[in-house]
Amino acid sequence: MHVSNSPPRRTQAERRATTRAALLEAAARGLSRAGYGNLILEQVAGEAGYTRGALYHQFQGKEELALAVVEWVAATWEDEVWEPAQRESSPMAVLIALARGHIVFCRRDVARVMMALRMEFDRREHPVGRAVREVERRNIERLTALIEAGRSDGSIPPGPPLAAALLGATEGLAMVVAGKPHDEELAERVARGVLGLARP
Repeated sequence: MHVSNSPPRRTQAERRATTRAALLEAAARGLSRAGYGNLILEQVAGEAGYTRGALYHQFQGKEELALAVVEWVAATWEDEVWEPAQRESSPMAVLIALARGHIVFCRRDVARVMMALRMEFDRREHPVGRAVREVERRNIERLTALIEAGRSDGSIPPGPPLAAALLGATEGLAMVVAGKPHDEELAERVARGVLGLARP
């Protein structure tokens, strides 16, 4: 009896998911580098290793692709940054872990998507801009809850609202130092500074 050593053939759904993931990652890199206005779908498809037709089989056009990228990057950030940070023992430790985790996440091209799109669609009414602002709103709400919990337990000193400042400082730092030596340590220092904490 002949036994085949070749892997089982992938289903159409599996092939479609692989294609979609490759296109999303290539589009995320393109949006990070060039922004929405300068994104060229043929280049996205080519960088992912597919034809423009394959891209249009998955997405109706640039807007649908960009919305899917925003959703994908936000979900990836949840998995790689938010969820691991929740294992920390206190709200203050969670906030420090988020800052360090975010800088690690931003070592990849795809992480700059949110910053690039936020700047491009600032004060403009557009579905992609709304999607980015919704992710930011949710994150500011969650950071606010953590800061308030830290103030309640005494680990974070009282003061003005800090969530937007913490988010902006962490993202701004990531644009400059992510992937460079000591990036995680610098992220923690910035977070501690914004939160009014002493250095460890």
